[in-house]
Amino acid sequence: MAQKPVEYKYGPRSVAIGDFDNNTALDMVIANHIMNKIAVYLGRGDGTFKDPTMYSTGSYSSPYMVTVAVGDFNNDTRLDIVVTNSGSADVSVLLGDGNGSFATATNYSVGSSPSSVVVGDFNNDTRLDIIVANWDSNDVSVLLGYGNGSFATATNYSVGYSPSSVAVGDFNNDTRLDIVVASSGGNAVSVLLGYGNGSFAKETRYSVGSYPLSVAVGDFNNDTRLDIVVANSGDWSVSVLVGYGNGLFARQTRYSIGSYLQSIAVGDFNNDTRLDVVVANSDSNA
Repeated sequence: MAQKPVEYKYGPRSVAIGDFDNNTALDMVIANHIMNKIAVYLGRGDGTFKDPTMYSTGSYSSPYMVTVAVGDFNNDTRLDIVVTNSGSADVSVLLGDGNGSFATATNYSVGSSPSSVVVGDFNNDTRLDIIVANWDSNDVSVLLGYGNGSFATATNYSVGYSPSSVAVGDFNNDTRLDIVVASSGGNAVSVLLGYGNGSFAKETRYSVGSYPLSVAVGDFNNDTRLDIVVANSGDWSVSVLVGYGNGLFARQTRYSIGSYLQSIAVGDFNNDTRLDVVVANSDSNA
């Protein structure tokens, strides 16, 4: 029997999952664009969730520019939360106490209209850092973590017009994380190679379809080199850019699919050890 959906009525836009109360049952955090709050749902372990607890964040000016991610930012083995605030040009970090509760948000300035956030260790110090794509300032912000839950002032790197989505991976096989950003206004993705010390090279730009809104990475041709896949909302297509393993990528191969693509993800859905792609289409309800 299908599980009854969890109802949430406050304009949900982004969700992340993790075990926030250390009971081995998965929980979820939802960011919304109506109340300037996030909602934390603690899981019971049977597919159902307790009533949400709300936490204040910054200001969301756009219903499409709020994203949330999780990670252990203060090395206490407890998951914390980071959420973008497009209206106040910052991100909110909420530290978890391990029992499902979170501290009051601490806000860190980034670029204008932050639209997407990811976490990773970009300077190889075993401490998680934050990367944010900023829609209106056409850049990405890198915030290096101190390992105690606080972060350094953002360093910004220019990318294409209206960056809407960011992902990370090691594109040149040097064990250092790199960045890829989908720029919806420029019909391109920008690749920034990491130096392993928290800084990045100038972008290399690759053409994709019209109005790319979401980007993901994976090895789609089983050559151990990461490739890029992009959801293009403007021409209802998916672009695949095969990686050479040296930080460079081949020209896109484009596939028609759905309508008004909004988000893309990858995984092995049929257990054949080959990565597959799933796309959310806003106008075709698929």
